[in-house]
Amino acid sequence: MKIAVIIVRTLVALMFLFAAGTYFAAVVFHAFKMPEQTGSLKTFNDGMAASGYLMMLVKITELVCALFLLFGRYVALALVALFPVMVNIVFVNAFLSPSGLALVIPLLIAFLFLAYTQREKYAPLFTSK
Repeated sequence: MKIAVIIVRTLVALMFLFAAGTYFAAVVFHAFKMPEQTGSLKTFNDGMAASGYLMMLVKITELVCALFLLFGRYVALALVALFPVMVNIVFVNAFLSPSGLALVIPLLIAFLFLAYTQREKYAPLFTSK
């Protein structure tokens, strides 16, 4: 089980690292041009980019949390921080780009598996006094 957790954690970390890395390479460093998008997905992404900070905040969060996952430090915290990002990824792909669900569903399952392995660390969050 421990080896499976390490493998899944590394794969999830690499996915988020790749997503953040390509964003920074394309948008910040202008290393290459991002592919053109159309329709509602383009409108959504243009809105996030127009905010001036939101996309950068999401990608920095992805980068930092991916590094935490990759090195096995603060895993529970990284998963909590990535949870809203993961929910947004699932909903964007479900409603705006269903063709991306083939990649998102395995990522979601892996993410939920990692959260399950950290469940004892989340227990105090759900106790009421």
